[in-house]
Amino acid sequence: MFTPSSRTTLFLLGALLILALGLRLYRVGTYGIYFDEKSTLLISQGVCLEGANQKDVFSKTYFTPAEFWKPKTFNDFIDANIRGDIGNSPSYYGVLWLWMEVFGLSDTSLRMPSVIFSTLIVWLLFVFVRRHFKSDSLALTSAAIAAIEPFFVSYSHIARNYSMTFFLTLLATHLFLLIMERVRAGGSVANRSPSLPVLYVSYGFVFVASVLSHYLTVTVFLCHGLYALIYLRNIRAWVSLGITGAIGLGLVSLWFLFGGGKYTFFTLEYQKNFYRNIALTNPYHSGFGIILPATIPNIAVRAVPIFSDLFIVTNGMITVLVSVRNAILALGLGVLATGVIHRFIGVQKPPTWVYAAVPVLLLAGLPFYTLDPLRLLVLSIAVPFVYLIGRYVTDHTDTAQKRLVVLLVLLTFVPTLFLLFMAWRSGHTFGITQRYSGFSFPYVCILVAMGFHQLTTLRWWFSVPIAIVLLIQAGNIVQLLVDIYADKAPKYTYFDKPRIANPYWSSAQKLKSLYTPGDTILYPNKRRQIFSEKMDRTYSPVALLDAQLVNVYLPEDAQYIQRIDPNERNRIVLVKGRSGEKITIFDFKGSTYRYGE
Repeated sequence: MFTPSSRTTLFLLGALLILALGLRLYRVGTYGIYFDEKSTLLISQGVCLEGANQKDVFSKTYFTPAEFWKPKTFNDFIDANIRGDIGNSPSYYGVLWLWMEVFGLSDTSLRMPSVIFSTLIVWLLFVFVRRHFKSDSLALTSAAIAAIEPFFVSYSHIARNYSMTFFLTLLATHLFLLIMERVRAGGSVANRSPSLPVLYVSYGFVFVASVLSHYLTVTVFLCHGLYALIYLRNIRAWVSLGITGAIGLGLVSLWFLFGGGKYTFFTLEYQKNFYRNIALTNPYHSGFGIILPATIPNIAVRAVPIFSDLFIVTNGMITVLVSVRNAILALGLGVLATGVIHRFIGVQKPPTWVYAAVPVLLLAGLPFYTLDPLRLLVLSIAVPFVYLIGRYVTDHTDTAQKRLVVLLVLLTFVPTLFLLFMAWRSGHTFGITQRYSGFSFPYVCILVAMGFHQLTTLRWWFSVPIAIVLLIQAGNIVQLLVDIYADKAPKYTYFDKPRIANPYWSSAQKLKSLYTPGDTILYPNKRRQIFSEKMDRTYSPVALLDAQLVNVYLPEDAQYIQRIDPNERNRIVLVKGRSGEKITIFDFKGSTYRYGE
C-alpha cells in the first residue's frame, strides 16, 4: 500500500471519504426493511423464516420473547441460511452477526456494514488506481466518481451482501495484479512490500471470503483467469495460482458439502423451472415483476439498461433508448462530432468552422427529438466520451498499463455477459438485474475517470460543449440521488412510493411501553401464497413471519404472552388483561406495509 504522495492529495482523499460516508449515512435508517432485508436480519440471528428451527416455540398456542430468543447453534445458522438465502453469503451473515452483537439490532445497525464497505470501496479504488496506473489525479477522480455513484449509494442503504462483495472483489483484483507485478519482476520485492507467498495466501483468503459472500463473484475470478491466460507466461506462477485456486475451492467446497451450500443447486434448479414457467404462462401479472422467455431479443432489451447504467455519464439513458429513431439520431450526431474531434484534435489553428462544429452537431438534433431532448443531448456525447477513453489509453498509458486496461474491459463486461448467458440457459429473464453484476462498477469508474482526464487535454472549442452537456448529466445524477433518498427510485430502492419507518421496530417499542403482566399480544396470520408444496408449505397452519420480526426487537428475557390470531390478517393487537380492551398496535393493511411480501 502507498501513502498519498502529497498533503494536498491526502487532504482531497480525506474530503472524498467524508463525502462518501456522508452520502451513505444520510437517511440510512429512515425507511423500513423490505423482504430481502427481513431475511438478512433473521438469518444473521440464526432464525429460519417461518420458524422451521423454532417448532418448540410456535407449535404451542402461546409463546414468549424469551422462548423465541433461546440460544442458537451453528446448525441453526446453516438452516436459516438455507431457507432464507439458498445457502448463499455465509461470510456476510457472519460479519453482520458479529457487528450486531456489538452495536445492537436496529435498521441503522443492520445497514451499517453496507455503509462501511461501500465507503471503503472509495478508499481502495484510490489505492488501486494509484498503485497500478501511477497517477494521483486519476486515482482521485476514480474515487470521486465512486463516491457519488448512485448504485453504490443506494446499495449502501440495503442490508445485503452487495457492498461487501464489491469491496472484496476489488481487493482480490488488487492482490491479483500485485502478484502479476511481482512475477514480472522475477519475485523481487521492495521494502515493506508483501512477499509472493503472502500475496498468494491473501489472494486465496479473499477468494474464499468473496465466493462465500456471493456465489456470482466467481465471474471476477473468471476475468482474472482470462487475463492470466492472455498475458501470463510463467509456469511457476501458473502452478502457484493453480495451488492457490485448488486450496480455495477446497475450502469453499466444505460449505457445499457440509454447510448450507449443499441445498444451493437444488434450490437454483427449482427457481429456474419456477420462473421459466411464469415466463411461459404469465409473464406480466405473476406478482414477481415482468418475467419474459429468454429469447435473444428479450435478453437484449433487458441488457441495455444494465450496460448503459454502468457508466455514470449514460446513467438513465434507457428512457430515451426505447425510441430507436431518436437514439440513432443522437448517436449519429455523436459519431459526426467524434469524427471532427479526431480529425482536428492536434491542430492548433483549425479552419474557422471547426470552432463551432461540435456544439452545432450536438444541438442539431434538438428540433427533431420527440422525447426528453436533454437526455438525448446527453446520449449524443456517449460516442465522443468513449473516444476520449480510448485516446487516454493510447496517449497516457505504457505497455503494462494497457494490459491493465484489457483487464478493466473484461471486468466491465464479462459479469453482465455471464448473467445474460445464465438467463439464456435458464429460459427466463428474471435474474437480469444490475446488482448481480455490480462487481463491474469500480472498474467502470476508472474508465470514466480516464475520459474526464482526456477531456481536460482537448482544445477549448471541443472540451467546453462536451463539459456543458456533462453538467446536464450531473444534474440528472443529483436528481437520481434525491429520488434514492426519497425512496422513489425503483431500480435502486425497489419502491416508487416511500416506505414508512420499520413497523416491526415501532411495534416492538409500543409493546414494551404498554405491556403489563396479564396482557396478551396477538399477531396477524398473514395470507401466504403457496406456489410449491415442497418449497413453500411449512409445519405451521398460520404465518409466523410478522411475529418473528417483532420478537427480534423485543427484550431477550421478556415474558410477554403472545399468540398468532388465525382469523386476523393484518393487525398486531394488544389485549389488556384486566379490561379486555383491544389496542391496535399496527395495521399492515395487506401488503401495503409488508414491503416486498
